[in-house]
Amino acid sequence: MQRTERLFQVIQLLRQHPVLTAAEIGQALGVSARTVYRDIQQLARSGVPVAGEAGVGYTLRPGLELPPLTFTAEEVAALALGSRLVQAWADAPAAKAAAAALQRIESALPPELRERLVETPVYTPVRGPGERFAARLSELREAIDGRRYLTLRYTDSAGAATARRVRPLGLFFWGWSWTLLAWCELRNDFREFRLDRIAAAEVEAERFPREPGREIDDFLRRVFPAEEAGMERATGVEAAQGASK
Repeated sequence: MQRTERLFQVIQLLRQHPVLTAAEIGQALGVSARTVYRDIQQLARSGVPVAGEAGVGYTLRPGLELPPLTFTAEEVAALALGSRLVQAWADAPAAKAAAAALQRIESALPPELRERLVETPVYTPVRGPGERFAARLSELREAIDGRRYLTLRYTDSAGAATARRVRPLGLFFWGWSWTLLAWCELRNDFREFRLDRIAAAEVEAERFPREPGREIDDFLRRVFPAEEAGMERATGVEAAQGASK
């Protein structure tokens, strides 16, 4: 990592955390604490409002403004891949938003990064979820955002049809299918429902309350061993697959 990029990453870390020690910054960037000390001095000389206190750590004082779009080449490649995935596998509103966001980013990038954005050689099969499936995906996203109860007609893996009233909590994409994570009122527990097995989904007007033990974070904590509780949520989704019903 070049020093200019590392200095930018130091600023980003300090923007994300109220206080960080040199050791914590060094661990995040893979450099020594001595290197962090030099970087902090360079930032201070450049006018970045960074403050430090012995035994406490470093923090950013109010007043720092950075260009709104500053990316590394790898970050640009990741943005391109993410946008292509959404356009290929999400519902129409999400796909349209992803394409618009990528165009906005492209217009603000310097020429060399704009070229990288367009020519990133990583693609997704343009199979798409299908029109009916995409409409359901959009409907479920709105129900999750609005915290509205759903009444589902569902066929399980054994072919049995059932009706469920659920609290929709999240949508997981497994690379080949989508599942809805919900709190099932019938089973009084978390359940995952494959979207391609949902025969009908009715969004109710009633909103469900926030209740400890019935939220998506509670589900992720359940499927994790206690010592892994600090892992990223995205990783936790992978461990959750075995809980699908």
